[in-house]
Amino acid sequence: METRFRSRFFVVIALVFLGLCGVGSVSAEDRRPKNVQVALQAKWSGTPLLLEAGELLSKEWKDLFWDFIEVWLHSEKDDTGFYSAKDCLKKILGHGRSLLWEPLASTFEFSLTLRSASPRLVLYRQLAEESLSSFPLTDESTQNSVGEEISETNEHLSTKNSDPISVGVNPKSPGGKCCWVDNGSTLFFDVADLRSWLHNTNHPTEDSFQQPELFEFDHIHADSKAGSPVAILYGALGTDCFREFHLALVEASKEGKVKYVVRPVLPTGCEAKIGHCGAVGTRSSLNLGGYGVELALKNMEYKALDDSTVKKGLTLEDPHTEDLSQEVRGFIFAKILERKPDLTSEIMAFRDHLLSTTISDTLDVWELKDLGHQTAQRIVQASDPLRSMEEINQNFPNIVSSLSRMKLNDSVKDEITANQRMIPPGKSLMALNGALINIDDVDLYSLVDLVHQDLSLADQFLKLKIPHTSVRKLLSTLPPSDSSTFRVDFRSSHVHYINNIEEDSMYKRWRSNLNEILMPVFPGQLRYIRKNLFHAVSVIDPATICGLEASLCLLVKEGCHFFPMRFGVILYSSKLIKQIENNGGEINTSLMEFDNLNEEDLSSLIIRLFLYVKENHGIQTAFQFLNNINKLRIESDGPTDDALEREHVEGGFVETILPKAKSLPQDLLLKLQKEQTFKELSQETTMFVFELGLAKLRCCLLMNGLVFDSNEAISMCELGELKRYLEENHEITIDILALEALMNAMNDELSRIQEQVYYGHINSHTDVLDKFLTESGITRYNPQIIADGKPKFISLTSILGVEAVLNNVNYLHSPETIDDLKPVTHLLAVDVTTKKGMQLLREGLRYLISRSKVGRLGVLFNYNHDAEVSSILFMKVFDFTMSSYSHKKNVLDFLDQLCSFYEQNFLPMSSEATGSTQTFIEKVSEIADANGLPSKTYHTALSDFSAENLRTHYNKVTQFLHRKLGLDLGGSAVITNGRVMYPSDGSAFLSHDLHLLESVEFKQRIKHILEIIEEVKWQDVDPDIITRLRKEIGLVWVVPFRCRSLWIESFWWLWRKKESKWVISAVILGNENSIIHIDAVIDPLSQTGQKVSSLLRVLWKYIQPSMRIVLNPMSSLVDLPLKNYYRYVVPSMDDFSSVDQTIDGPKAFFANMPLSKTLTMNLDVPEPWLVEPVIAIHDMDNILLENVGDTRTLQAVFELEALVLTGHCSEKDHDPPRGLQLILGTKTTPHLVDTLVMANLGYWQMKVSPGVWYLQLAPGRSSELYDFKENSDGNQQHPLSKRITINDLRGKVVHMEVVKKKGKEHDNLLVSDDDDSSQDDKKGNSWNSNLLKWASGIIGGSEQSKKSKSTSLEQGKGGRQGKTINIFSIASGHLYERFLKIMILSVLKNTNRPVKFWFIKNYLSPQFKDVIPLMAQEYGFQYELVTYKWPTWLHKQKEKQRIIWAYKILFLDVIFPLSLEKVIFVDADQVVRADMGELYDMDIKGRPLAYTPFCDNNRDMDGYRFWRQGFWKEHLRGRPYHIRLPPADFICALYVVDLKKFRQTAAGDNLRDLPNYAQHTVPIFSLPQEWLWCESWCGNSTKSKAKTIDLCNNPMTKEPKLQGARRIVSEWVDLDLEARQFTAKILGDRIEEAVPPPIQSQDLITDPSAEDLESKAEL
Repeated sequence: METRFRSRFFVVIALVFLGLCGVGSVSAEDRRPKNVQVALQAKWSGTPLLLEAGELLSKEWKDLFWDFIEVWLHSEKDDTGFYSAKDCLKKILGHGRSLLWEPLASTFEFSLTLRSASPRLVLYRQLAEESLSSFPLTDESTQNSVGEEISETNEHLSTKNSDPISVGVNPKSPGGKCCWVDNGSTLFFDVADLRSWLHNTNHPTEDSFQQPELFEFDHIHADSKAGSPVAILYGALGTDCFREFHLALVEASKEGKVKYVVRPVLPTGCEAKIGHCGAVGTRSSLNLGGYGVELALKNMEYKALDDSTVKKGLTLEDPHTEDLSQEVRGFIFAKILERKPDLTSEIMAFRDHLLSTTISDTLDVWELKDLGHQTAQRIVQASDPLRSMEEINQNFPNIVSSLSRMKLNDSVKDEITANQRMIPPGKSLMALNGALINIDDVDLYSLVDLVHQDLSLADQFLKLKIPHTSVRKLLSTLPPSDSSTFRVDFRSSHVHYINNIEEDSMYKRWRSNLNEILMPVFPGQLRYIRKNLFHAVSVIDPATICGLEASLCLLVKEGCHFFPMRFGVILYSSKLIKQIENNGGEINTSLMEFDNLNEEDLSSLIIRLFLYVKENHGIQTAFQFLNNINKLRIESDGPTDDALEREHVEGGFVETILPKAKSLPQDLLLKLQKEQTFKELSQETTMFVFELGLAKLRCCLLMNGLVFDSNEAISMCELGELKRYLEENHEITIDILALEALMNAMNDELSRIQEQVYYGHINSHTDVLDKFLTESGITRYNPQIIADGKPKFISLTSILGVEAVLNNVNYLHSPETIDDLKPVTHLLAVDVTTKKGMQLLREGLRYLISRSKVGRLGVLFNYNHDAEVSSILFMKVFDFTMSSYSHKKNVLDFLDQLCSFYEQNFLPMSSEATGSTQTFIEKVSEIADANGLPSKTYHTALSDFSAENLRTHYNKVTQFLHRKLGLDLGGSAVITNGRVMYPSDGSAFLSHDLHLLESVEFKQRIKHILEIIEEVKWQDVDPDIITRLRKEIGLVWVVPFRCRSLWIESFWWLWRKKESKWVISAVILGNENSIIHIDAVIDPLSQTGQKVSSLLRVLWKYIQPSMRIVLNPMSSLVDLPLKNYYRYVVPSMDDFSSVDQTIDGPKAFFANMPLSKTLTMNLDVPEPWLVEPVIAIHDMDNILLENVGDTRTLQAVFELEALVLTGHCSEKDHDPPRGLQLILGTKTTPHLVDTLVMANLGYWQMKVSPGVWYLQLAPGRSSELYDFKENSDGNQQHPLSKRITINDLRGKVVHMEVVKKKGKEHDNLLVSDDDDSSQDDKKGNSWNSNLLKWASGIIGGSEQSKKSKSTSLEQGKGGRQGKTINIFSIASGHLYERFLKIMILSVLKNTNRPVKFWFIKNYLSPQFKDVIPLMAQEYGFQYELVTYKWPTWLHKQKEKQRIIWAYKILFLDVIFPLSLEKVIFVDADQVVRADMGELYDMDIKGRPLAYTPFCDNNRDMDGYRFWRQGFWKEHLRGRPYHIRLPPADFICALYVVDLKKFRQTAAGDNLRDLPNYAQHTVPIFSLPQEWLWCESWCGNSTKSKAKTIDLCNNPMTKEPKLQGARRIVSEWVDLDLEARQFTAKILGDRIEEAVPPPIQSQDLITDPSAEDLESKAEL
């Protein structure tokens, strides 16, 4: 009864309220709730879901791709009947799930619905098109329909190559064929032709054509053999032709005839020829998920709405069910409608009115104060906290009123306040299994990848019967923060120090209080503490120029006194190093006569003399000796870089000791050359450097053991300049820039020492060097092992029986350690028919002989098909010994002697005649006897061996190495716990390197895993398996743990709190047995919270992780934290039709949006995405739903136009090479897009589509001065290009390094105009003019450039002639696009010169992009659309209008093609009254920028000129104010950019700050005042002289834009009418009603009360 009464009461109240509000005056139909729906499509056509499934499975395990093919081919036989899209999805998922562990199956399902593998198929389309286009038509017999189709494809490609986004267009079916095989020389479209070729492939080397290039992502059949001819099948699983080709190629690969590769492609036209489910996904556009959509409430302070008649759109029947159960201002409308269905229209109108009235900022301060705490309380108390959090922050304007009235539990507030003592209020953090995630940049795709990585690791662990709790620990393993810091332990008597800060009297005035290192100092200021904290030791060859220069500073005590470092050197001989390398790492007796044989080894001579001088005359004199040598070298005839000669050394020695000698120096010199002690010492110091591995680094610097090579550190060379300066000026004034690298090395170390001092780990008694080198010192340095880049890993779970090859591997151990646990496993892949392979094998034996307690060694023989019987016999003996006698004491000596015998008698293979099989067997027996091994056993085992059986066995090993490592015949590799290294050709891989690998591997990964495994409590596991697990730990635990960010200490402290403290302020879900665990701190009322809440719900749905979410709202709010609606788009099974084979795809749906509020739409997409609207009838910047007529749901469709390829380019020892030009393209078309490198972090970006791309230095000065640095694999050749693969939706960040070419080290990349002029006199042209020859489209793509050419201005109306005027503008929203057309007309009507307009593509509506090509043709102008993605490192504005403003100024140097030399920016709402050619040709005095100062003769506005007072008055210091700050509502309306000068001076890098700040560094030319007139700031007395009039907003009157335009500019109405009539003519077929006539100013008079509905829309 009470409920009925209450419902009637509410209805009465509602009806009364409707009457009072006048809602009844509006028809019920017009007041029906309105919705907004948004979709985002990929630019490419849909891809087959079936093929996407294969790609996803191959990411789990490459062999699963082939397993899936076999499963699907087998299932096709039984399939009959019709399958809908949902049926096909379930069938595909069923087959895929059968191959996967359940948690991985869940990610597989979600990834498939997300369509995340679609880009991989687009990449294959690109390769398929290249395959067809590169096919040579050699004879007339091939000139059939297939050839004609290929020709059509070639023509299609030639027209599309100018647009990089079109490269991945799906190829057409050639001649009706859906599959073909490419072998590099022929395309086979019929299986019979393929079989004929396979029959004749006995001699593949006779093929004169180059084999097709293979990539890491290619699917290579497991039975394929290395060295076999490549056969690539292009086709789609499900077609008959694929089945036929597949069966033939599988058979051929098993016979060793081909290397079978599949690239899945379903050509256009083959959809009808594929099986039941093969075409699902291709019949509709590909709708993407994984992005957010925002409808923000727009602040309508200024009238910025287009008053044109709103065009009608499609009336969409809303498929969504409105959720009326949600409370709105205390009403639950679902119950009301149940009781009063006859009043549905009125009740829904009342509901909409309530929604509208709740969307305001009228809440009082006291209502806002605890809003964050109230939100946290509601979320925690909800039955479904994740859903509650999502509903609140994504519909906040509707819910805020009820939230503010909620009674707050003080205990919730108290606990949140307590937590915020550790974490700032509003801070959001998120971690996955302990790994910190960048919560601001995380997106659905990256999060799924991270989860998938951990699940893949967990999959391997759980199969080993490891408990869930231990798996969680393994996944959360975090190595110590300094585990990646390796120091070379150089402590020895071979270090020669010049100073000792703790003992030398020159430092006695320095303070000894170590805590002073924690005191703050000014930038660049050094801390002078009397303790040896920094040891800077140069490792040099004293016979080199670098080596001599490196020691010059050490001669000057004042120089050393300036730096609080202990300086020293280690000397070595490069020639002796080479001999040691050639002798297997040893100095034999022949080297004792080194001087007699190599009298010209000046390095050894200098070292001996240096040691003598040091011993007899002190270290200062010894360094003086080196200085004298260098002085004589410089003073000798010829250039200063001439090689050192013996006379310089002898002369320097005589000059050094002459004042102190008791006998003739010449006699002493002769005596020392034969003296044995110093000879041995010089050899020992060289051997020491060899063992450290530092000899290959030229003049490297050790800073407390940290290695800085000559490219990274000055290594004392530049300190020679310090010496000269000190001698000339007799005072100490150091140019820090000249010593930047050395100081950086010191500063890097300083932070580590400060941390140790702070925590008390270093005190006044600590020997800092001993401490660091004891804790993290290594005895060998190899940049291949200790590298900055990510090492390559492979999974080798041999214990699971996955790889039978590894199960048969036996291992060698150091003597007497066979029973010890060996956590480090080395596998050597060697070809014993090569000297390189044998050398690696012997170094492996030496590694064990020199004793390793934690490592073992296995051998995989990379069998060469041409190997002789002796080589096969050698491999047999080696394997037999490892399997039978690895426990014997002398087994390593036996194998070493065996290798020596084999090398001497059977290498190279051409020496086979020197020995026979019987001789080999007898020698093996002899060596076995000598080492205590049973010779008879060897003789018996080898006498009856089968060479053919052994070849078969070793063939399998070779296939395994090729499949897993990509290792070709003759190649070598070292696999350490799954980490793969390929020894470079330029240097030997020694036993010392294996010890280093052992140390690095154990410290970085295995040590922490071992500790966890030791704690595992095994249950129901066979003890034998546990024993094997412990022994095989080096192979089982080979998974590469990703780099994990450490939590900040205070955050860890928060997690250490008792669980009970989180009951009232945190959300805890799941259980401790789940594999994935999420820790998060979230402000639910933040934009980050809007996205993260949806991501957490996705994880909860598909993965069921355990979660611990601490809510961290802002403590005191003074304004609404969220003023928008938000939807995060996530796919689901419902996107797949149950009726037909269509896939609708996910969409963002906003139900029941307020009718009378102006909304603006923004997309929150992953960082690498560039999107643009392609379908949007209504103005997305100003959505007013009450004006959309009978349209129930407003629709917008966006398109993923491109992915962004970004990178950072560096040049060691220098700032980033700003201005370096890069080009990107394919192999056939190398230049599709281009860009230049910024000074800011060396940043660059280009837009790409999925495919294989090649990055190069642009022709001209960039490629003349620079090379890419050699590859990290040790190859000394500079690559001409970098291959970049884009095969997902996450884009790519490329880190690359360039080096100056030899002889170009001092040339500047950017040449000033003065330099250009002088070069013009000499060469006849300049670099800048050469630039024009190659520069083309920038990232914005030049899809319109072709159109531009077709609408050449000379052919346009009016006969325009002269130099083209380039004008840049930007517009967003229909109103400003209307202004933009008027501005275009005003420019064209006032000049006879050609004009080209440049527009920012991102924000233009589809209608404008449809109209502008035809307008360009009609009025005779050119245009081009450009864009640039906001860099992640640059602080990003959140409001759309601020972002648009930034595009006007921040990216001028990179947004335009490099060929463009000058451009004028003209505001969209500006009317031009003069010839812009006058401004374009104006001399701006060499300044990169020219602005019009704001005029000041409108005295009514003086109170608004903020630059006349306070900070800006002081900052500008009398300079004219050219541009307003973003917070003030005006920006520059007109300016000129000399792009050539702009790029030369790197003005763009300075202008990443505000332009008025940049006036001190970027010269700005002030244009004459008449070029810009604005009523708000200029008086009417100057209006008649105005050459342009800008419709800038008036902060005093806030007059609506259109009203002001008609009043201020007399010609505006006519221009507007002309533009509107032209637009109506173009769009006449697309709209139902005509464009209305121009509206007079009185039509725009509005009720002043409506001003609060208007927005700031000034661009």
